Amino acid sequence: MAVNSVTGATGAYQNYPYSGASAAKASETTSTQTKQADVGATYEKSSDAADKVTAKKPNTDLIAKLKADADSRVSQLRSLVEKMMTQQGAAIGNADSMWSFLAKGNFTVDAAAKAQAQADIAEDGYWGVEQTSNRILDFAKALAGDDPEKADEFLSAFKKGFQQATKSWGSELPDISQRTYDAVVEKFESWKNASQTDTSNGVTA
Repeated sequence: MAVNSVTGATGAYQNYPYSGASAAKASETTSTQTKQADVGATYEKSSDAADKVTAKKPNTDLIAKLKADADSRVSQLRSLVEKMMTQQGAAIGNADSMWSFLAKGNFTVDAAAKAQAQADIAEDGYWGVEQTSNRILDFAKALAGDDPEKADEFLSAFKKGFQQATKSWGSELPDISQRTYDAVVEKFESWKNASQTDTSNGVTA
């Protein structure tokens, strides 16, 4: 039952520089800074003042939606695995013990659970490479206010989360997780490079 790709996704979410709450705080801080800029507007060039007013902010609504969706899916997966562990006499401890249990592969699943897992990690499945990498990119864009200049910062956070997921797994993550990692890196690079190309052509991204 290859459900390992969830570790890379959830680990990355947890390690992004902003949580839902801190994203809201970041938005609040930006608002305060904008008000301060307005007070001193007579001492600044109009273009500088306009840049501050239109500063990109985290999309808190989308962040909350993506996080709630991920939490719900992970909760369903955890419930399924814990039920399987209980039926097979395995001790349920923290999250790491669950991933270690799966990594060892010393378990059996019923036909229905196996079919669901296979559907979830298929090419077009929720935990498949394409959907998972797209969600991670969407989450980063929402946190960054769709500012590609922050791509490297969020990609670094994703890589840190992937490393932590590998540690929880207890060994090198299986192929689907590695392919998801590669897809995420590629999409972050495309996001960043597309903006740089637009700027070099005289188009504001």
